[in-house]
Amino acid sequence: MNNPNTISFVARSKRRREILLKLKEKSMSQSEIMKKTGMYKAHTSRVLKELFNKKLIICRNPEDRTFKFYKITSLGKSVLESVKKLI
Repeated sequence: MNNPNTISFVARSKRRREILLKLKEKSMSQSEIMKKTGMYKAHTSRVLKELFNKKLIICRNPEDRTFKFYKITSLGKSVLESVKKLI
């Protein structure tokens, strides 16, 4: 079962939900996420960092400092499904 705090963390932010939904479709770079969501770079960067720290996404190439690809984790998919049921 998912942690209720993690579910709440995702549910209370439209940006977190939106990024997880986009990453569920396919792995993307930060610039791709920005284009698809219309978010500013600072917002996208902050949300990616938050999701990464909660282990909801992973960076597929962490050694690359300029062009990182992000992927949703199985925990992220599970939390996203729980959030969809709530909303």
